[in-house]
Amino acid sequence: MFKIAVQTGIDFTITMSSETTGTVHFKVGSKIYKTWYKVLGDLDCGKVPLVTLHGGPGFTHEYMLVHKEVTETSGIPVVFYDQLGNGQSTHLNDAPKDFWTPELFMDELDNLLAKLGIANHFDLLGQSWGGAHNFMLTLIIRVIAFAGMLAGQYAATRSSKGLRRLIILNAPASMELYQKGVDSLLDKFPPEFVAMLRKHEQEGTTTSKEYQEGTMIFMKKHVCTLDQWPADVVTSFKAYMENPTVYNAMQGPSEFRVTGNLKTWSIIDILHKIVYPTLYIGSPQDEVQEVAVMPSHLGMYEEKDRYLRTLKGFLEAS
Repeated sequence: MFKIAVQTGIDFTITMSSETTGTVHFKVGSKIYKTWYKVLGDLDCGKVPLVTLHGGPGFTHEYMLVHKEVTETSGIPVVFYDQLGNGQSTHLNDAPKDFWTPELFMDELDNLLAKLGIANHFDLLGQSWGGAHNFMLTLIIRVIAFAGMLAGQYAATRSSKGLRRLIILNAPASMELYQKGVDSLLDKFPPEFVAMLRKHEQEGTTTSKEYQEGTMIFMKKHVCTLDQWPADVVTSFKAYMENPTVYNAMQGPSEFRVTGNLKTWSIIDILHKIVYPTLYIGSPQDEVQEVAVMPSHLGMYEEKDRYLRTLKGFLEAS
C-alpha cells in the first residue's frame, strides 16, 4: 500500500508502510534545488525523531541505514537524506568551489526540518567513515568526519529550540587536530612506507597499485577491521565515485592531507556553546584520534549491537 501526497514546499512524498521518501524544495539565492529524504516510522507517533547526517562531504545516506534498527526496535522515527550535490538530491557539477560551505549544509538541514514539520522536536546524529572494494579504499582517508563536524557546528552556532539531544560519532573538533592524529598513526608505520605514500601524493600517482595497496594496509588497521564490508557502505562509495564534485571542493584531492574548503575548519573556540545533552562515540584505533576530539572508525558496524544499545539508551533516557 502506498500513497502520493503533494504539500507546499514538498515536491512529492511516497509512503509505503512505515517508510516515506520524497523531496523538499531548498532555495539558495534565487535558485530552487531539491533535497531527497527518507523517513522510517511515523513522525507523528509522539516520539522524538532522530535525524541522521551522512558524511563526506560527498557521500550518500545509504551507509547510515544501519540506524533503521532504531525504528524497528524502539519505534523512534529516523530521518535520512542526501545532502545537496549528492545521491538523489540536486547535483551542481558546475558550482564554484566557494559555493560549498558548512553554512550551506546547515541551511539545508534547517530547511528540511521545517518542511518535515519537526524543527521544534528532533535529535541529531552525525557520523562519517567509509570503505568498499580495493580502489575505493584509496579514497577513504579523505572521507573524514564531515557529518559529525557538521552536527557539532550546527549545535554550536544555530539557536535551535527544537534540538533535544546531539550524537557525534568519530569526529574531530578541528582539521588541524585531525591532521595531527592521522600523522601520529602514520608515524607508527615504517618510514619507507610513509615515504612511499608521500611520493605518490606529490607526483599525483595515487591511483597506482602500490599506493592503493599501501592505503589498504592503513585502512584495515584504522578505518574498518571487517573482512566483508557492508553493502550499504559500498553503495555510498559508488555514489561518491560517480560524482565527487562536493568532496573535491571541500576536501581536496590528497589522500592524507585536507586541502579543500575545510582545511582550516575548527569549532574549538565555540564548543562551549553546545548546550544540549551530547553523546560522543570514538574508537581507540580510529583515524580520528583522541587529540582531534579532546575529551576503528566503523564502530557502528564493527560493534553494531553494542553501538545501537548505547544509542537507544541515550535517546530514550528521561
